[in-house]
Amino acid sequence: MAQLLLQFPSFLASLAIVAVLAQLLFPGMGWLAGLIWLASGAMTFHRPTERALARHLLNLRHPSPRELSRLEPLWRAVTARTGVEGRAYELWIEDSDHLNALAAAGHIVGVTRFSLEHLSDGQLAAVLAHELGHHVRGHAWSSLLGQWYAVPGRLVWAGVRKLIRLVTFIGRGRMGFWAAVLLLVTGIAVLLVALEYWFVILTLATAPYLLAAVTRRAEVRADHHAAAAGFGPMLAEVLHMMQAADQESGLVKDSALSGCGETAAMGTRTPTRARTEGFLGKLLSTHPDYHTRLHHLAPYLKQR
Repeated sequence: MAQLLLQFPSFLASLAIVAVLAQLLFPGMGWLAGLIWLASGAMTFHRPTERALARHLLNLRHPSPRELSRLEPLWRAVTARTGVEGRAYELWIEDSDHLNALAAAGHIVGVTRFSLEHLSDGQLAAVLAHELGHHVRGHAWSSLLGQWYAVPGRLVWAGVRKLIRLVTFIGRGRMGFWAAVLLLVTGIAVLLVALEYWFVILTLATAPYLLAAVTRRAEVRADHHAAAAGFGPMLAEVLHMMQAADQESGLVKDSALSGCGETAAMGTRTPTRARTEGFLGKLLSTHPDYHTRLHHLAPYLKQR
């Protein structure tokens, strides 16, 4: 719920964009376009839509009979321990050579081929329990809705950035004077809007940092969900494996097992990327470091 609240400003901005564009294209129909766009959020929980997103945007596939014979017994054991109806979710595979997993949309749980081939039964069950925790605690669907409703705003922002690059590029040519005038007028317009709606700008500027903090907390809670079901030691083993792999490669793998965040499409997956340096980079990180996660798992390990 906190994720949705923090994404509310971007949602309002996107709603205004949809309404204004519809009003320009179809006068008098702006309110109807806004209602249709709001209702479109329900499509993200439509099973065929979820499968299309998983297949085409997350690059997932259905498991082979052999893979399913390995996953299904573990999944039944995990859901039985947590008291969750396992048939409500679908198991998918990502053809990746990284240790990873993800909880996507409303009912998708995916693991990489590498995880399936290299983790023991207990470790793989711990990974599945972590991803189930994201679903049970609402992290997956809230992230999905937040990203879905932010799409118009992101598209417009991307268009503005491209326009600025175009003006800058033109400014290097023969039309430098007129490009400078256009850039100056655009800058003044943006400044006036920012001064008029400073509270909106401030909210949009601070929301990513607050959202990243909430997302990091969601990862710890998903870990707790797995540990409370008895998978704490196995989950700690997986985290140690991921930490060792990162130290060897010199990269930080912001894995989907590590939670929800900047997804390639919808869901709780973040692709591998280079280490982000600096204080602001740490504040924007959507995943706790391994030391933090292992620290929160320590009580469950002591109980054992």
